[in-house]
Amino acid sequence: VDRKIPKVGMMLVGLGGNNGTTVTAGILANRRQLAWDTKEGPRESNYYGSVVMGSTLKLGHDAKTHQEINIPFHNILPMVHPNDLVIGGWDISKMNLAQAMDRAQVLEPTLKAQVKKEMAEMVPLPSIYYPDFIAANQEDRADNVLEGSKACWAHVEKIRQDIRDFKAKNGLDKVIIMWTANTERYADLIEGVNDTADNLLKAIEQGHEEVSPSTVFAVACILEKAPFINGSPQNTFVPGAIELAEKHNAFIGGDDFKSGQTKMKSALVDFLINAGIKLTSIASYNHLGNNDGKNLSSQKQFRSKEISKSNVVDDMVEANHVLYKKGEHPDHCVVIKYMPAVADNKRALDEYYAEIFMGGHQTISLFNICEDSLLASPLIIDLVIIAEMMSRIQWKAVSSDGTATTEYKSFHSVLSVLSYMLKAPLTPPGTPVVNALAKQRAALTNIFRACVGLEPESDMTLEHKLF
Repeated sequence: VDRKIPKVGMMLVGLGGNNGTTVTAGILANRRQLAWDTKEGPRESNYYGSVVMGSTLKLGHDAKTHQEINIPFHNILPMVHPNDLVIGGWDISKMNLAQAMDRAQVLEPTLKAQVKKEMAEMVPLPSIYYPDFIAANQEDRADNVLEGSKACWAHVEKIRQDIRDFKAKNGLDKVIIMWTANTERYADLIEGVNDTADNLLKAIEQGHEEVSPSTVFAVACILEKAPFINGSPQNTFVPGAIELAEKHNAFIGGDDFKSGQTKMKSALVDFLINAGIKLTSIASYNHLGNNDGKNLSSQKQFRSKEISKSNVVDDMVEANHVLYKKGEHPDHCVVIKYMPAVADNKRALDEYYAEIFMGGHQTISLFNICEDSLLASPLIIDLVIIAEMMSRIQWKAVSSDGTATTEYKSFHSVLSVLSYMLKAPLTPPGTPVVNALAKQRAALTNIFRACVGLEPESDMTLEHKLF
């Protein structure tokens, strides 16, 4: 583990969106330890909702009291502090971040007033806009775009130059790039176009219509060796993009922030199936009024989100062949509707219907109001900090006699360790996808424990059960 904490930049694609403005204002507020008044009383800056900044990790047990010893998660390894992140990025809208923050309607006016000056000085770089990939209703925002409506090599080079300029201007050691822009439609997987790294690069040069803006960003970041994480549900990482990352030993991660309804689902379904209860159907309904909801009101973009939200239970079902025969699966329906009045306060209604003992049934209904951007922003912070930390960790194999059998290597280019924060976790080709929330958290925790010489965490507590 490289223990030197670098100076890190965070560049967001969609900097002027709800997530981009919320996470930026939140970091500025935490940096200055701001407090503000609300109708419920004073509030202070915090990083609640962040695994890295808001949770703890078990280090071991006190030998005398037998009590657990827990430490803040961010203390296990020398991680970047979010207050130290330098923020920039791109957006198809040229609004400065103070105006964009007002448009988002997420934060309290008394907080916005305190960060307005700094936010007003931040203006997004022009971004890529291919109208075919996002909903037509986004056209009125697109006043800050690079010339050209389909993939081209000039766009790749411009994004690469933007990253280099941002890095040099701010004296940064590393830059992490995050896609928090609109959900795109799925790109068709076409042999000879996006199936290999060489074909993908050729397709970009030829301006092929099935290369999405997010894939162009991914390619630019891979070529710059800058980690790129996709926070939306589209298939940014086509096979050619994954192969390109592997060739360049560049880090990628995705897909789709897991913040509200899906996080609850991955925990509850894991509980039900592990309890021997046969879940037979899940009906998930959402309505929201932010720009994400507006974009998702278009069928092609909704389909990307539907796929992302629907696959979350697959591995848990497949793991239990006692309850489910081969090919059997719970019915699963996902509905998303655009309701402008509720703004960023997404409503998520779920019904879980299960078969229990002797033909009985159990129904669980949840009503969850998720303040979308306030839940997603800490995930952005976690993804950036953990991705950066993983870029400083190397491993090597050791034989049973203690001699090294290989040189030190980095982790695989596809950072599946980020799965806890993502709805549709990207994993190295040919490896299993794990959606169960507890398993994802355990993997993250145990990898970091291993870095400081600790064994994987176990809840067996055999010492308390024998004597």
